[in-house]
Amino acid sequence: MNSKVFRDRLPFFVLALVSIAAIFVPVLPNFEDKAGVYNGADITWVLIATALVFLMTPGLAFFYGGMVHRKNVISTMIKSTVAAGVVTVIWVAFGYSLCFGDTMGGFVGNPMTHFFFKDVNNTAPWSLAPTIPKTLFSLFQLMFAIITPGLVVGALAERVKFTSYILFIILFSIFVYAPLAHWSWHPEGFLFKMGALDFAGGTVVHISAGCAALAGALVLKRRKVHMERTEIPPANVPYVLIGTGLLWFGWFGFNAGSALGANGLAVSAFATTNTAAAAAGLSWMFFDVLKGKKPSVMGFCIGAVVGLVAITPGAGFVGIPQSIFIGVIAAIISNIAVYYKQKSTLDDALDVFPCHGIGGMVGMILTGIFATKAVNSAGNDGLFYGNAEFFFTQLKATAIAVIYSFVVSFLIFKLINLIQPLRVSVEEEEMGLDESQHDEKYTQGTLLMKNREIEIED
Repeated sequence: MNSKVFRDRLPFFVLALVSIAAIFVPVLPNFEDKAGVYNGADITWVLIATALVFLMTPGLAFFYGGMVHRKNVISTMIKSTVAAGVVTVIWVAFGYSLCFGDTMGGFVGNPMTHFFFKDVNNTAPWSLAPTIPKTLFSLFQLMFAIITPGLVVGALAERVKFTSYILFIILFSIFVYAPLAHWSWHPEGFLFKMGALDFAGGTVVHISAGCAALAGALVLKRRKVHMERTEIPPANVPYVLIGTGLLWFGWFGFNAGSALGANGLAVSAFATTNTAAAAAGLSWMFFDVLKGKKPSVMGFCIGAVVGLVAITPGAGFVGIPQSIFIGVIAAIISNIAVYYKQKSTLDDALDVFPCHGIGGMVGMILTGIFATKAVNSAGNDGLFYGNAEFFFTQLKATAIAVIYSFVVSFLIFKLINLIQPLRVSVEEEEMGLDESQHDEKYTQGTLLMKNREIEIED
């Protein structure tokens, strides 16, 4: 058996081994409320929030799929969506334990703590979510782990091999996402103990994905159309609008669900999330007009997503009025970053680093300015309220997350490139990844598969 055939078959054999191992995990009683602490309203809300966050994954697929060239729509969408499969299996096996298991020096969780979800469903609730079953907390956190590597797709679009991307999801989830989640959200994590605040994933999700996107774009190098400065029209702007709507809707679960209960904090996070997104969408669109462009659907959609990114770390710590400023300033900074990126040789195809990476950094820093205990007594007062120390804590946490995410992600991409090529061939890139990687082709309302043709609405 040659090496290529072995590499192609290996994922199936690994999955088969995992499934067989899972048979022998003891089945324990489910969700026994021995201490009588579960709250039905909290369970209901977090269940809904979990489903909302999952909805963001197909939303992201539409958002990215609408932006790329028509010959790469399907390949881009499946790369965002396939993380739901890969990350879920990893999460149940040992991913949850890496993030929230017994701490190993404040750096990462012990992978054996809840190996194959051992003792998750019959132990005491998570300490920071005392009114819901630990399994529900784990499922809610799983949705964050799913969407994070999916965000990176936009930077690698139109040139990365599908199998190489699958390997990236695995390595990124283990070596980047899990440590950052443990640092930030586990009570024994070193960023948590340092006093850094990240309500719903400014560092864990957006900075990690944005910096991984930057690393991937540097390792993959430029597409042919980028070197030729060829303008690529978006495949389907309505897809982008649909994706934005799904992301915005799902983000209410992302941020308000992070209150981990049906309470006033969830209401506040819901309100700041919507307000920042609205302000950022308008800010991006009007700033484009200020530069001599026409107001565009793409501009509003991208701006709204940047606002959602920026409010994520502070959604449960800042006031509703201040979220307007956070949305406006984040959109302007990301807009300027996109402008200068377009003047450079960096081929971040869908501007993941300027929007998610820089948006996450801005959100973390502005949380350090506008956080207030009046919103969340478990938080802190920021620079605007006279606490410079907390502001510098946020700066340090942001810098640590940026450096770690970029360096480790860069090494992951280099390692994958040694195992097998990251990039498709020039011929495959020219043909389009839909056809070259998946034997499928989306064009003019028709999905063309290898041996059949299916009419679909465009």
